[in-house]
Amino acid sequence: MSEPLFIDNGIPAIVLAALITYAFRLGGLLLADRLPETGLLRTFLDGLPGAILLSLVVPGAIHMGTTGLLGLAACLLARWKTGNLLVTMAAGVGMIALLRHLSLG
Repeated sequence: MSEPLFIDNGIPAIVLAALITYAFRLGGLLLADRLPETGLLRTFLDGLPGAILLSLVVPGAIHMGTTGLLGLAACLLARWKTGNLLVTMAAGVGMIALLRHLSLG
């Protein structure tokens, strides 16, 4: 006998997760007008996305070893030289692809 495709509470759990997600998004939109435009809190909030992204990317780059660190270095150099996010991502992906193609990673 095969296993059922859905667990008993699967659909309600998915719907509940979706409702919670959209509630957070709506809350963010409603609170956005109340956030300060200057000051220490504004500086903190402006730096938060980059800090979160780094906390996700750097451990993966370290885990990959030299290849990951060289890809990260290519990202940093591209961002510093161009300031363009798309070029930054392309530089990192391109560096890792090149190193893998050359069997160095």
